[in-house]
Amino acid sequence: MTMPDDTLYDRVGGRDFFVTLIERFYGSVADDPVLRPLYPEDLGPPKAHLAGFLAQYWGGPPQYTAERGSPRLRMRHAPFAIGQMERDVWVRHMRAALGSVDVSPEDAAALSEYFEDTATFLINRP
Repeated sequence: MTMPDDTLYDRVGGRDFFVTLIERFYGSVADDPVLRPLYPEDLGPPKAHLAGFLAQYWGGPPQYTAERGSPRLRMRHAPFAIGQMERDVWVRHMRAALGSVDVSPEDAAALSEYFEDTATFLINRP
């Protein structure tokens, strides 16, 4: 008898899902006039950090914390001017990336809600 998968990480297929999601997300960010200036020239490290963070957050191994310490999202994003426009553009790109991957409607809804709420939480400029 097999046990049902009990985390979103397990249900979506593990780390590879998050790597693919983030690759697609950053494919849009790379050409976005609003978001691209907020990122370093080399998008490799931010891709790895976000994929690792999401994998851990949704039930994967604690690799992100082992490599980078506590996520401290607000502190890590404080140097970047994130207003409503940046939040909305970020969410738009993430929704498009989410729509391009194979994920159940229930898990897509959970991910989307998380992305929207967290993006709002990171707004730090009027």
